[in-house]
Amino acid sequence: MTLSTRRQAKRAARREARRALPLWRRLLPTWRITLGTLTALLLLAVGAFAVLYVIVPVPDPNAHATAQNNIYLYADGTTEIARTGAVNRTDVTVDQIPLQTQQAVVSAEDRTFYQNRGIDLKGMLRAGWNTLLGKGMQGGSTITQQYVKNYYLTQDQTFERKGRELFIALKVDQQRSKNEILAGYLNSSYFGRGAYGIQSAAHAYYGVDVSQLTLGQGAYLASLLQAPSLYDVKTATPANREKAVARWNYALDGMVQLGFLTSADRAATTFPDPIDPQPATGLAGQAGYLVGVADDYLISSGTIDAATLKAGGWRITTTFEKPRQDAFVKAVQDELTGDLDPKARPTTDTDVRVAGASVDPATGRVVAVYGGPDYAKQPFNDALRQDNQIGSTFKPVDLAAGLIAQHTVDGRPITTETRYDGTSERPVTGGPTPYAPPNEDDVDYGNITLRYAMVKSVNSVYAQEGVDAGLGRVRDTAVKLGIPDSVRGMDPANTSMTLGTATPSALDLAGAYATLANHGQAHTPWSVQKLERVNPGGATDVPKMPDHKPTDAVGRTIADSVTDVLRDVVSPRGTGAAALDLGRPAAGKTGTTDANLSAWFAGYTPELTTAVGLFRENPKSHAKEPLSGTAGLTRVNGGAFPTKIWTAYMTAALNGTPTQQFDLQTGHGDPGPDSWPTTGAPSTTTSPSTTPSTATTGAPAPTTPSHAPSAPAPADQPGPGPAPDAPSPQNPQPTPSQEQPTPSTRPTPTRPARPSNPPTATTGPTGTATAPAQ
Repeated sequence: MTLSTRRQAKRAARREARRALPLWRRLLPTWRITLGTLTALLLLAVGAFAVLYVIVPVPDPNAHATAQNNIYLYADGTTEIARTGAVNRTDVTVDQIPLQTQQAVVSAEDRTFYQNRGIDLKGMLRAGWNTLLGKGMQGGSTITQQYVKNYYLTQDQTFERKGRELFIALKVDQQRSKNEILAGYLNSSYFGRGAYGIQSAAHAYYGVDVSQLTLGQGAYLASLLQAPSLYDVKTATPANREKAVARWNYALDGMVQLGFLTSADRAATTFPDPIDPQPATGLAGQAGYLVGVADDYLISSGTIDAATLKAGGWRITTTFEKPRQDAFVKAVQDELTGDLDPKARPTTDTDVRVAGASVDPATGRVVAVYGGPDYAKQPFNDALRQDNQIGSTFKPVDLAAGLIAQHTVDGRPITTETRYDGTSERPVTGGPTPYAPPNEDDVDYGNITLRYAMVKSVNSVYAQEGVDAGLGRVRDTAVKLGIPDSVRGMDPANTSMTLGTATPSALDLAGAYATLANHGQAHTPWSVQKLERVNPGGATDVPKMPDHKPTDAVGRTIADSVTDVLRDVVSPRGTGAAALDLGRPAAGKTGTTDANLSAWFAGYTPELTTAVGLFRENPKSHAKEPLSGTAGLTRVNGGAFPTKIWTAYMTAALNGTPTQQFDLQTGHGDPGPDSWPTTGAPSTTTSPSTTPSTATTGAPAPTTPSHAPSAPAPADQPGPGPAPDAPSPQNPQPTPSQEQPTPSTRPTPTRPARPSNPPTATTGPTGTATAPAQ
């Protein structure tokens, strides 16, 4: 048999054997077919890779290597706020950069840098796998790839750009040494504070030449590369500061792992606090604060990344309205600055600071902010800081949560007219931690409604009501209204959360109150309406701006019921009586924190919402200092300077606009005279530790006179105001009677027994003490 015949016979035998197999087995390809297909695909992939490697060139440096300006405009689109964004960069050679700084960057950004060929396939696969597992978008870019992106390409998040980045990185790695690539990366990277390149960053953060950087300083600059704006510990939120320090530790630990640093030297290295940010030229006055709010919005919303924004060339039309911005500045000067006398009272009238923000509740547009007196002198934007407790301005959140819950944990209805025991220092029942907050001036109010307790800012009532509503529900309601879930002081494990230990910024607080003004529809405050850039050659970049559709935070009847109560705060009997000078329907709430460390007023008319906070801060240590003694006052409450500033600003901001009435759907009739305190009759509760008292049907209690007690001044009351029977322009009450009892500062027979050492502060799991707000 010839060779050809034997081959034909073998093929025929294989065909016969395959025909004898079951159908499902015959449908599967043989190993020869499989191997052949895989080999062909591999050869095709290798060929395609080779072709792409050849045809993808290393381009010229991109246009962002040239300094450009960003132009910020007011909402009218023509009035200029500031020009910024010129690239602040001085290139240096790798020999000028301390070796330990180079090693810290490699440890933080690409630990395989000295071994890889420009790309790290293992890292890319790991990042892709982690992304698929739901661990968030993760990058696997090497230092070489990041350098290519910064210097040759753009920040566009496209597959085409990523593919070009990969091939160019391979070529650059072949054409240049590792030291050249590392120097190029450090010279082209953005470090925050307007600093491009390691040399500018060394001056911006430590005031030294790059060659003088210490180990700790170099490691901190390396940590900034991941999130330059967020990780600036001098301006970061507490949560972001923790992340920055963790990133710094990660860089140093990596140096030990890679053999660059001994464990002993690592243990001896302490975190090097950078210097305070220095103001940029041209950002004096309010310009720097407005630019900061706009930049923060663009970056945090994902509209554009920090490096692309700071590269310059953008025309940015904001939502800020110049007349209203000017009015905010004037209100602070007229209502506060003129009353301060640092020479006569150097220990109390210095370092007084104001944080303010104003939002259109119907759209979420930020129309004005107050971040400080002058960015050139104080380059900290107080409107965005999240480290001041808001005190009793949190009580509307408690009330909203209670109205959502509808019932206490033991089944009693919660309405705006539900009665609670207003005895000062009455221990809260059912809370996770012991808590017995005093009312301001230790006033006992007896059996009062939630409405009246809001009007007088009665701590003992809302501490209990928040627990009855459920602290988890209170926190959830706060987040839905617009308070970021990342701020400190909103831990349901601490009973004191109910009285405003949360630390949202003035802009956050204005946004939350805007949700109430907008009948429960929430907008995240936004500050840029248009962003565009004309590139060389005439092409225009117009990034897509985020949508501003409202979300359902709380039901309309809930939001409107809270507004209905807050209208009574802005009345002759309320702690916000000073806001009556606005002469328009208004609702709001005062807030004064424990130890008088901050004072607030947040309020709104149907068309505009504004929050104003007041505090003192040591300019060197940045520690908070009491407001007591400021302007010669023993105590500065939210009803004083914050409310006066709010009123002056709102008067000017709304000047010339028609007066609007609140359109409320509360789900119940107007409050009657039973909204106010009863006589000194004992509460109908069954035990001293249980506070709510209402009929089983939830109906209001029997009628009592409607005017408030006149003395002594209760919580947040700025002092003697209009006569108790003066009418409220937005919510007139029935004619008052002279039979109204006066709250007493002395113990009464109805006061529950207090513990021998009643707790006034609790410590949460993090060890942070939280104190009662007044």
